[in-house]
Amino acid sequence: MGMRSALNWALVGLTVLYPLVVYATIGRVAPQWLALLIVVLAVGRALIAQQKFWWLAAAGAAALGLAAWLGNDPLMVKLYPVWVNAVMLAVFGYSLLHPPSVVERLARLQEPALPASGVRYTRKVTLVWCLFFGLNGAVAAITALWGSDAVWAFYNGLLAYLLMGCLMGGEWLVRRHVRQPAPGM
Repeated sequence: MGMRSALNWALVGLTVLYPLVVYATIGRVAPQWLALLIVVLAVGRALIAQQKFWWLAAAGAAALGLAAWLGNDPLMVKLYPVWVNAVMLAVFGYSLLHPPSVVERLARLQEPALPASGVRYTRKVTLVWCLFFGLNGAVAAITALWGSDAVWAFYNGLLAYLLMGCLMGGEWLVRRHVRQPAPGM
């Protein structure tokens, strides 16, 4: 594994652990330092990934970080998962309006000559991800605005990832079924 790949995985791991770090330190560490953490993580991911949407995520993290820094407000650091879901919704939604969709691009990495039926299927999967990011972002916002710190950390640090994993696993099962040739063929 190269240095870039190792750094990317470290940043992914730290990003996944972010809600738990916030939960463990909120009230003990000034929101400004937690804000600095989200900015460093987001900019690090943008530098490693070299993709436009990660720079958008970094810009939002910087705006939330600045608001947390200036207002000494822990809510701003809890809104980061909302922002990430909004960015993902925008990226996936944009790809539906300006194909190929995100899921089609990923599918073509394994199957460059994706048939028309595969393109239709990947559009539907992209739409499902849009719905997921919209709902997940809404629940993240609700937990940030009205939930306790423990509820926020539980949802954003565990449950949201489990739901994402279930969606990925469910889609994999559906795809296996859809791609399976009909009996007798």
